[in-house]
Amino acid sequence: RLSCIRNNIWLASCGVLSSGLAVLSSFGLMLFCGVPFVVTVANAPFLILGVGVDDMFIMIASWEQSSRKKEKSSVKSLLAETYAEAALSVTITTLTDVLAFFIGTWTAFPSVRSFCLYTGTAFVFCYVYTMTFFGAVLVLNHKREKGNRHWLTCMPVGVDEDQAEGSCLYNACCIGSCSRQPAQPEGEHPMSIFFKKYYGPFVTNKWVKLLMVVLYGAYLGGSAYGCTQIREGIDLRNLANDDSYVIPYYDDDEKYFSTYGPRVMVVITESVDYWNETVRLGIESCAQNLE
Repeated sequence: RLSCIRNNIWLASCGVLSSGLAVLSSFGLMLFCGVPFVVTVANAPFLILGVGVDDMFIMIASWEQSSRKKEKSSVKSLLAETYAEAALSVTITTLTDVLAFFIGTWTAFPSVRSFCLYTGTAFVFCYVYTMTFFGAVLVLNHKREKGNRHWLTCMPVGVDEDQAEGSCLYNACCIGSCSRQPAQPEGEHPMSIFFKKYYGPFVTNKWVKLLMVVLYGAYLGGSAYGCTQIREGIDLRNLANDDSYVIPYYDDDEKYFSTYGPRVMVVITESVDYWNETVRLGIESCAQNLE
Protein backbone atom coordinates (compact mmCIF):
# COMPACT_ATOMS: atom_id res chain seq x y z
CA ARG A 1 0.00 0.00 0.00
CA LEU A 2 1.18 3.52 -0.76
CA SER A 3 -0.32 4.91 2.43
CA CYS A 4 2.23 5.20 5.23
CA ILE A 5 -0.54 4.31 7.69
CA ARG A 6 -2.13 1.34 5.92
CA ASN A 7 1.23 -0.16 4.99
CA ASN A 8 1.62 -3.60 6.61
CA ILE A 9 5.33 -4.25 6.12
CA TRP A 10 5.93 -4.86 9.82
CA LEU A 11 2.91 -7.16 9.97
CA ALA A 12 4.28 -9.32 7.15
CA SER A 13 7.76 -9.27 8.69
CA CYS A 14 6.37 -10.50 11.99
CA GLY A 15 4.60 -13.32 10.15
CA VAL A 16 7.95 -14.47 8.78
CA LEU A 17 9.51 -13.97 12.22
CA SER A 18 6.84 -16.24 13.67
CA SER A 19 8.00 -19.05 11.37
CA GLY A 20 11.60 -18.38 12.35
CA LEU A 21 10.72 -18.60 16.03
CA ALA A 22 9.03 -21.95 15.37
CA VAL A 23 12.17 -23.29 13.69
CA LEU A 24 14.41 -22.10 16.53
CA SER A 25 12.11 -23.52 19.19
CA SER A 26 11.74 -26.93 17.55
CA PHE A 27 15.44 -27.27 16.72
CA GLY A 28 16.38 -26.23 20.25
CA LEU A 29 13.96 -28.71 21.81
CA MET A 30 15.08 -31.60 19.59
CA LEU A 31 18.77 -30.90 20.18
CA PHE A 32 18.11 -30.64 23.92
CA CYS A 33 16.39 -34.05 23.76
CA GLY A 34 19.40 -35.51 21.94
CA VAL A 35 17.79 -36.11 18.54
CA PRO A 36 20.60 -36.32 15.92
CA PHE A 37 20.86 -33.41 13.48
CA VAL A 38 21.46 -34.68 9.93
CA VAL A 39 21.91 -32.74 6.71
CA THR A 40 18.34 -33.39 5.52
CA VAL A 41 16.99 -31.45 8.53
CA ALA A 42 18.43 -28.28 6.96
CA ASN A 43 15.52 -28.37 4.48
CA ALA A 44 12.90 -28.13 7.24
CA PRO A 45 12.95 -24.30 7.65
CA PHE A 46 11.78 -23.86 4.05
CA LEU A 47 8.75 -26.08 4.69
CA ILE A 48 7.93 -24.24 7.91
CA LEU A 49 8.29 -20.87 6.19
CA GLY A 50 5.83 -21.88 3.47
CA VAL A 51 3.20 -23.08 5.93
CA GLY A 52 3.77 -20.16 8.32
CA VAL A 53 3.39 -17.53 5.61
CA ASP A 54 0.24 -19.27 4.37
CA ASP A 55 -1.24 -19.16 7.88
CA MET A 56 -0.24 -15.49 8.11
CA PHE A 57 -2.17 -14.60 4.95
CA ILE A 58 -5.24 -16.46 6.22
CA MET A 59 -5.12 -14.56 9.51
CA ILE A 60 -4.66 -11.17 7.83
CA ALA A 61 -7.47 -11.81 5.34
CA SER A 62 -9.85 -12.88 8.12
CA TRP A 63 -8.91 -9.83 10.21
CA GLU A 64 -9.58 -7.40 7.36
CA GLN A 65 -12.92 -9.04 6.56
CA SER A 66 -13.92 -8.80 10.22
CA SER A 67 -12.80 -5.15 10.31
CA ARG A 68 -14.98 -4.30 7.31
CA LYS A 69 -18.01 -6.09 8.77
CA LYS A 70 -17.66 -4.57 12.24
CA GLU A 71 -15.87 -1.25 11.86
CA LYS A 72 -16.87 0.04 15.29
CA SER A 73 -16.44 -3.20 17.20
CA SER A 74 -13.95 -3.64 20.01
CA VAL A 75 -10.57 -5.21 19.44
CA LYS A 76 -11.63 -8.21 21.49
CA SER A 77 -14.64 -8.96 19.27
CA LEU A 78 -12.58 -8.39 16.10
CA LEU A 79 -9.94 -10.85 17.25
CA ALA A 80 -12.60 -13.36 18.26
CA GLU A 81 -14.21 -13.06 14.82
CA THR A 82 -10.81 -13.49 13.16
CA TYR A 83 -10.04 -16.66 15.10
CA ALA A 84 -13.52 -18.00 14.39
CA GLU A 85 -12.88 -17.60 10.66
CA ALA A 86 -9.20 -18.51 10.38
CA ALA A 87 -8.36 -20.84 13.26
CA LEU A 88 -10.32 -23.80 11.88
CA SER A 89 -8.50 -23.94 8.54
CA VAL A 90 -5.12 -23.26 10.18
CA THR A 91 -5.76 -26.01 12.73
CA ILE A 92 -6.79 -28.60 10.16
CA THR A 93 -3.81 -27.95 7.88
CA THR A 94 -1.44 -28.08 10.87
CA LEU A 95 -2.92 -31.35 12.11
CA THR A 96 -2.57 -33.03 8.72
CA ASP A 97 1.03 -31.83 8.35
CA VAL A 98 1.99 -32.91 11.86
CA LEU A 99 0.30 -36.30 11.39
CA ALA A 100 2.09 -36.89 8.09
CA PHE A 101 5.54 -36.14 9.51
CA PHE A 102 5.06 -38.00 12.78
CA ILE A 103 3.97 -41.08 10.82
CA GLY A 104 7.31 -40.73 9.03
CA THR A 105 9.11 -41.30 12.35
CA TRP A 106 8.22 -44.99 12.07
CA THR A 107 10.70 -45.46 9.24
CA ALA A 108 13.81 -47.60 9.71
CA PHE A 109 16.15 -44.89 8.39
CA PRO A 110 17.52 -42.82 11.30
CA SER A 111 18.11 -39.75 9.12
CA VAL A 112 14.52 -39.74 7.82
CA ARG A 113 13.27 -40.28 11.37
CA SER A 114 15.25 -37.26 12.58
CA PHE A 115 13.97 -35.12 9.71
CA CYS A 116 10.35 -36.02 10.47
CA LEU A 117 10.78 -35.35 14.20
CA TYR A 118 12.35 -31.93 13.64
CA THR A 119 9.80 -30.89 10.99
CA GLY A 120 6.72 -32.22 12.77
CA THR A 121 7.69 -30.48 16.00
CA ALA A 122 8.36 -27.26 14.07
CA PHE A 123 4.81 -27.40 12.65
CA VAL A 124 3.43 -27.61 16.18
CA PHE A 125 5.44 -24.56 17.28
CA CYS A 126 4.45 -22.71 14.10
CA TYR A 127 0.79 -23.22 14.97
CA VAL A 128 1.31 -22.06 18.56
CA TYR A 129 3.15 -18.89 17.49
CA THR A 130 0.55 -18.10 14.82
CA MET A 131 -2.30 -18.40 17.30
CA THR A 132 -0.54 -16.37 20.02
CA PHE A 133 2.32 -14.18 18.83
CA PHE A 134 0.90 -13.24 15.44
CA GLY A 135 -2.57 -12.59 16.87
CA ALA A 136 -1.01 -10.09 19.28
CA VAL A 137 0.83 -8.42 16.39
CA LEU A 138 -2.48 -8.06 14.53
CA VAL A 139 -3.96 -6.20 17.49
CA LEU A 140 -0.94 -3.92 17.85
CA ASN A 141 -1.00 -3.11 14.14
CA HIS A 142 -4.73 -2.35 14.36
CA LYS A 143 -4.15 0.05 17.25
CA ARG A 144 -1.38 1.75 15.25
CA GLU A 145 -3.71 2.27 12.30
CA LYS A 146 -6.49 3.56 14.52
CA GLY A 147 -4.06 6.00 16.04
CA ASN A 148 -3.08 7.27 12.58
CA ARG A 149 0.57 6.38 13.18
CA HIS A 150 3.37 5.92 10.65
CA TRP A 151 4.17 2.28 9.80
CA LEU A 152 7.94 2.75 10.31
CA THR A 153 8.33 5.30 13.09
CA CYS A 154 4.94 4.79 14.81
CA MET A 155 4.75 8.58 15.16
CA PRO A 156 1.32 10.26 14.76
CA VAL A 157 0.64 11.29 11.16
CA GLY A 158 -1.57 14.31 10.53
CA VAL A 159 -2.76 16.26 7.49
CA ASP A 160 -1.55 19.81 7.88
CA GLU A 161 -2.31 22.31 5.15
CA ASP A 162 1.24 23.66 5.33
CA GLN A 163 2.73 20.16 5.03
CA ALA A 164 0.38 19.04 2.26
CA GLU A 165 2.00 21.29 -0.31
CA GLY A 166 4.80 18.84 -1.04
CA SER A 167 5.11 16.32 -3.83
CA CYS A 168 2.86 13.26 -4.17
CA LEU A 169 5.71 11.01 -2.98
CA TYR A 170 6.25 13.17 0.10
CA ASN A 171 2.54 13.17 0.90
CA ALA A 172 2.32 9.37 0.56
CA CYS A 173 5.41 8.73 2.71
CA CYS A 174 5.01 11.40 5.37
CA ILE A 175 1.36 12.47 5.52
CA GLY A 176 -0.53 9.30 4.72
CA SER A 177 -2.21 9.94 1.40
CA CYS A 178 -1.16 11.10 -2.06
CA SER A 179 -4.47 12.93 -2.35
CA ARG A 180 -3.66 15.00 0.79
CA GLN A 181 -6.59 13.45 2.62
CA PRO A 182 -6.51 11.50 5.87
CA ALA A 183 -6.08 7.76 5.35
CA GLN A 184 -9.45 6.01 5.28
CA PRO A 185 -10.11 2.30 5.83
CA GLU A 186 -9.90 0.51 2.52
CA GLY A 187 -12.84 -1.24 0.94
CA GLU A 188 -12.92 -4.78 -0.33
CA HIS A 189 -9.72 -5.98 -1.95
CA PRO A 190 -9.79 -6.05 -5.80
CA MET A 191 -8.80 -9.73 -5.76
CA SER A 192 -11.79 -10.56 -3.58
CA ILE A 193 -14.08 -8.63 -5.93
CA PHE A 194 -12.69 -10.54 -8.91
CA PHE A 195 -13.33 -13.96 -7.37
CA LYS A 196 -16.78 -12.97 -6.10
CA LYS A 197 -18.16 -11.25 -9.21
CA TYR A 198 -16.35 -12.98 -12.07
CA TYR A 199 -14.51 -16.16 -11.18
CA GLY A 200 -17.21 -17.65 -8.93
CA PRO A 201 -20.07 -17.33 -11.44
CA PHE A 202 -17.76 -18.60 -14.19
CA VAL A 203 -16.79 -21.87 -12.47
CA THR A 204 -20.37 -22.56 -11.35
CA ASN A 205 -21.59 -22.62 -14.95
CA LYS A 206 -22.75 -26.17 -15.76
CA TRP A 207 -20.54 -26.51 -18.85
CA VAL A 208 -17.50 -25.26 -16.98
CA LYS A 209 -18.22 -27.70 -14.15
CA LEU A 210 -18.39 -30.53 -16.70
CA LEU A 211 -15.08 -29.39 -18.17
CA MET A 212 -13.54 -29.30 -14.69
CA VAL A 213 -14.64 -32.89 -14.04
CA VAL A 214 -13.12 -34.05 -17.35
CA LEU A 215 -9.87 -32.20 -16.69
CA TYR A 216 -9.64 -33.60 -13.18
CA GLY A 217 -10.26 -37.11 -14.51
CA ALA A 218 -7.44 -36.65 -17.02
CA TYR A 219 -5.18 -35.32 -14.28
CA LEU A 220 -6.05 -38.26 -12.01
CA GLY A 221 -5.33 -40.76 -14.79
CA GLY A 222 -2.02 -39.09 -15.61
CA SER A 223 -1.07 -39.12 -11.93
CA ALA A 224 -1.87 -42.84 -11.61
CA TYR A 225 0.26 -43.57 -14.68
CA GLY A 226 3.06 -41.40 -13.33
CA CYS A 227 3.10 -43.39 -10.08
CA THR A 228 3.85 -46.54 -12.06
CA GLN A 229 6.85 -44.84 -13.68
CA ILE A 230 8.50 -43.59 -10.49
CA ARG A 231 12.01 -44.86 -9.90
CA GLU A 232 13.36 -44.67 -6.38
CA GLY A 233 16.59 -42.79 -5.98
CA ILE A 234 18.31 -41.04 -3.12
CA ASP A 235 21.82 -39.94 -2.28
CA LEU A 236 22.94 -42.44 0.33
CA ARG A 237 25.15 -39.81 1.98
CA ASN A 238 21.99 -38.09 3.24
CA LEU A 239 20.92 -41.21 5.13
CA ALA A 240 23.92 -41.12 7.48
CA ASN A 241 25.03 -38.85 10.30
CA ASP A 242 27.45 -36.08 9.39
CA ASP A 243 30.32 -37.79 11.22
CA SER A 244 29.60 -41.28 9.90
CA TYR A 245 32.32 -43.28 8.15
CA VAL A 246 29.83 -43.94 5.34
CA ILE A 247 30.11 -40.40 3.93
CA PRO A 248 33.89 -40.41 3.14
CA TYR A 249 33.47 -43.97 1.84
CA TYR A 250 30.89 -42.89 -0.74
CA ASP A 251 32.93 -39.76 -1.56
CA ASP A 252 36.03 -41.84 -2.30
CA ASP A 253 34.01 -44.46 -4.15
CA GLU A 254 32.54 -41.81 -6.45
CA LYS A 255 35.88 -40.05 -6.89
CA TYR A 256 38.09 -43.06 -7.68
CA PHE A 257 35.80 -45.89 -8.84
CA SER A 258 32.72 -44.30 -10.45
CA THR A 259 34.18 -44.79 -13.97
CA TYR A 260 34.55 -48.56 -13.59
CA GLY A 261 30.91 -49.51 -13.27
CA PRO A 262 29.37 -51.82 -10.68
CA ARG A 263 31.59 -53.96 -8.49
CA VAL A 264 31.51 -57.78 -8.93
CA MET A 265 32.21 -60.02 -5.94
CA VAL A 266 32.69 -63.77 -5.56
CA VAL A 267 31.83 -65.49 -2.30
CA ILE A 268 33.20 -68.91 -1.31
CA THR A 269 30.51 -70.47 0.87
CA GLU A 270 32.51 -73.47 2.15
CA SER A 271 35.50 -73.68 4.47
CA VAL A 272 38.83 -73.39 2.64
CA ASP A 273 42.35 -74.34 3.73
CA TYR A 274 44.01 -71.05 2.95
CA TRP A 275 47.30 -72.31 4.41
CA ASN A 276 47.50 -74.80 1.51
CA GLU A 277 49.47 -73.26 -1.37
CA THR A 278 47.64 -75.41 -3.93
CA VAL A 279 44.26 -74.07 -2.73
CA ARG A 280 45.51 -70.48 -2.92
CA LEU A 281 46.77 -70.98 -6.46
CA GLY A 282 43.42 -72.51 -7.41
CA ILE A 283 41.56 -69.46 -6.05
CA GLU A 284 43.86 -67.10 -7.93
CA SER A 285 43.36 -69.11 -11.12
CA CYS A 286 39.57 -68.93 -10.65
CA ALA A 287 39.78 -65.16 -10.20
CA GLN A 288 41.88 -64.82 -13.38
CA ASN A 289 39.38 -66.91 -15.35
CA LEU A 290 36.55 -64.67 -14.15
CA GLU A 291 38.47 -61.54 -15.23
